[in-house]
Amino acid sequence: MTDRTLPLPDLPQPARGRVVGTAKGYTPPAAPAPQARRTRPARPPAPRPKPPGPPPTSDDAGGRPAPARVPGLQPRLRPRIFAGVVAVLALWGVWATWDTFVVSERGQHADQLALDGAVNGKGVLWELAEPVLGVVSNTFVGLGLAAAVILALARGRWWLAAQVAILVAGSNLTTQVLKHVVLDRPALLDVPRADINTLPSGHTTVAASVAAGLLVAVPRRWRPVVAVAGAGYTAATGVSTLIGQWHRPSDVVAAILVVLAWSAGVLALSSTSSLDEPRGGPGRAGLGRSALEPGTSGAVGLLLLGAAATGALAIGALGSVRGYGWGLPFGGDLTAYMGGMLGVIAVTLASFAALLVVRQSTARP
Repeated sequence: MTDRTLPLPDLPQPARGRVVGTAKGYTPPAAPAPQARRTRPARPPAPRPKPPGPPPTSDDAGGRPAPARVPGLQPRLRPRIFAGVVAVLALWGVWATWDTFVVSERGQHADQLALDGAVNGKGVLWELAEPVLGVVSNTFVGLGLAAAVILALARGRWWLAAQVAILVAGSNLTTQVLKHVVLDRPALLDVPRADINTLPSGHTTVAASVAAGLLVAVPRRWRPVVAVAGAGYTAATGVSTLIGQWHRPSDVVAAILVVLAWSAGVLALSSTSSLDEPRGGPGRAGLGRSALEPGTSGAVGLLLLGAAATGALAIGALGSVRGYGWGLPFGGDLTAYMGGMLGVIAVTLASFAALLVVRQSTARP
């Protein structure tokens, strides 16, 4: 009889530590998981070095002007010294004008001839001069001062606004004090009201101070235009006072010099608020700006050329009136009148040329 129970076949024994399959089969051992590589954390890139110079002063998103202060920049010393010298010379000019044309008899004679000569053309010229003088008033001073101050404040320049206010107020106050308190007029001629002092001219001071205040307040690129326009308006006002026989030529010249003295004086005290923004942005590129760009040079040259031409004719007319041999070959009240008008124009043009140079140089960063 045959035994139906057959022996089981020999199965391969699994290695120790491995999973043993079932009777139906076995599961092969899983491959060991690879170990993760250790990596060093990435270092952040080193910041690039910033170029030397003050931080940028570009406009903000709202389109408002950049802040007035430019950190790291200070007003230059030499332009401020130059401004102080101009102020002192202008003050000396006020005294010299009074000493020459008010204290001396020959000066009073030339001044009075110019005043008398205005009668010859008053009928025709007064129609043009009267509206010019009608503009000058306390309201005009207030509006002009407010416009200049608001313009400076809109640019974020507080000390510049204070400079403009000091310039306008100081000029007009000085004119009134000099005229009514400090200076006198000796009665050296036999003419009506010979002892009443009228130097300096108040109307001319108002016009010149407002024009100078705007010149100081406007941005750099507009100053040549404002200087030429301000000189023209100031000269027109001064000449109009001669046409209307309100003032003598020396009164107008002294008023212009008073305004020049105050303008140069406040610019000698400039701070960072008075500086222009560096060209091309902050940094080294903005420090090479010249005080006289082409626009400024052209305006200064035009003003000085006009001052030289009218000044030469005025000196010739004055020489002929006072009897000098180098004067014009004719004299009289009409010559003195025309010479006085030309002298007013010459001093006005020269003063605004000097003021433009002082403002541009003291504002250069």
